[in-house]
Amino acid sequence: MIEVEKLSFTYPAGIEALKDISVTIPEGDFVAIMGENGAGKTTLIKHFNGILKPDTGRVYVDGIDTKKASVAELSRTIGLVFQNPDHQLFSETVEEEIAFGLKNFGFQEEEIPKRIDWALNLLNLMQYRKTSPFLLSGGERKRVALATVLAWNPKTLVIDEPTIGQDYRQKERLRHFFNELHDQGRTVIFVTHDVEFVADCNPRVLLMYKGQILSDGPAKQILTNHEVTSKASILLPQIAQLFHQLEDFGLPKEVITIQEAKGLIEDLLKRCDVP
Repeated sequence: MIEVEKLSFTYPAGIEALKDISVTIPEGDFVAIMGENGAGKTTLIKHFNGILKPDTGRVYVDGIDTKKASVAELSRTIGLVFQNPDHQLFSETVEEEIAFGLKNFGFQEEEIPKRIDWALNLLNLMQYRKTSPFLLSGGERKRVALATVLAWNPKTLVIDEPTIGQDYRQKERLRHFFNELHDQGRTVIFVTHDVEFVADCNPRVLLMYKGQILSDGPAKQILTNHEVTSKASILLPQIAQLFHQLEDFGLPKEVITIQEAKGLIEDLLKRCDVP
């Protein structure tokens, strides 16, 4: 469980990034943190594993005050993947990159190759195992950074902008994997501007605005509310935009997935006796 109590944080340059935030993320929750650039999203998640410490207020991870714990202690529980993978990668090969964290956390030598293979297969990186991560594309480096964290199987996975540089197929792999982790009871938290990806995942959404939480609720509730999304400079998903236009036909506005939209439109056509 992550508990944030009246958290405020100002950077040394005087930028007030977070203002009196309180929020609880229970174990096993599935959360997307959204908002415009500068809303405080990345600053908030960096408090979860102690990279940043509160100016005022407290952050607790499984009851541990992050002010009193090191990043190394918290990282075993909170696996954080940065927005820019180059801030996280340093080894000569992809394989060595993944192995580093496993060795650092004390995994047995015979277990390390198995975990490396699992992470490489999961993220479609096996062909790059002996390649320098810095020779890969931005999207591939992002997947390498994710693999380094997933390999040690943290209790909570926190990812900053997971879909940047990923094509549709890789986004689908990520979505299915996030759903699998959630189904297994893991906590998954991701920061994103990708409203279509959030609509497909349908998680809880924390919508941030100027260092505060503007709205908190299910994706269907947040991403169909034009008033709050406009304030946070977030566009409605395309399906939600369509169903706002179809409201005059008696269709609900709270629709964000293709599957639900398809069923509702088929019902409408039947009522209208359209073959």
